[in-house]
Amino acid sequence: MNGLELSRAYFEAYGKPMLDEQFPDLLPHLAAGLFGSGSECFGYDDEVSRDHDFEPGFCLFIPGEDVVDRRTAFTLERAYAKLPREFMGFRRSVMGPVGGPRRGVLRTDEFFAEKIGSPDGVLTFSQWLTVPEQALAECTNGALFFDNRGDVTAIRQLLSCFPEDVGRKKMAGHLLLMAQSGQYNYRRCLGHGENGAAQLAAVEFVRSAMAVVFLLNHRYQPYYKWSFRAMRALPKLSLLAELLEYLLTTDNDGDLANDKYDVMESIAADVIDELMEQGLTRATCGDLEKHAYSVNDGINDAALRNLHILAAV
Repeated sequence: MNGLELSRAYFEAYGKPMLDEQFPDLLPHLAAGLFGSGSECFGYDDEVSRDHDFEPGFCLFIPGEDVVDRRTAFTLERAYAKLPREFMGFRRSVMGPVGGPRRGVLRTDEFFAEKIGSPDGVLTFSQWLTVPEQALAECTNGALFFDNRGDVTAIRQLLSCFPEDVGRKKMAGHLLLMAQSGQYNYRRCLGHGENGAAQLAAVEFVRSAMAVVFLLNHRYQPYYKWSFRAMRALPKLSLLAELLEYLLTTDNDGDLANDKYDVMESIAADVIDELMEQGLTRATCGDLEKHAYSVNDGINDAALRNLHILAAV
């Protein structure tokens, strides 16, 4: 049983009965689920993950004080704190009087404001360009068990993926970095005898290629330690994960260097094919830089289009 399954089972066993019996009048304003920080919210938790922050529990979302006042919220927090400490062999951590950072009673607007700087999920282009992508992933991962008011669901839908123009801007920047690091600088660094710089170029190529693959799948890239796992589950270009891992874990000596460059070109070709399949580029060559500018040229908003091509990366 993973953490998300544990959370849902705990809610069904204790959370839902508590709400039904003690807070029937409050139920129309509540939402419950588990999403946010932690591998369990992505479904990536395993035996290793259980050394910290792994416990039965759930998030109980409430609206602002104009609907649920402080006294009522405090009563709800106390009721949550009194739920059984142990469940299916796992123990809940001790919570403070106003709930914990990942579980317990949470104000909806405060949760999203802390994650992305917006209490209602509405973001300007500038905010979309600067909010950490992993924070957006944490706002939209996991699951809602119920949402009677609908506020949490509506915000999560607003944040479900980047707006098209923002996605294009980010993609254009990462495509350009792929071109500079992999198609151009990797070999040049080796030619200068700069092995460390060549490996940095390989790392930059991998980082940007992964970003592009997630964007082509209209998915947020999670925290870096889960990126490969998340990429392997994507519907498009997931097989590139193995090649990208190869670039990171091999040396740059002799024939390996030539092989790594060929792998970079192969990855570039697969990415270009997908760009063309999705109608994102008008370029018809193997040069990622030209595709980067073509993707940027397709941005509808003139102000965003005219920003530096690397403005979003």
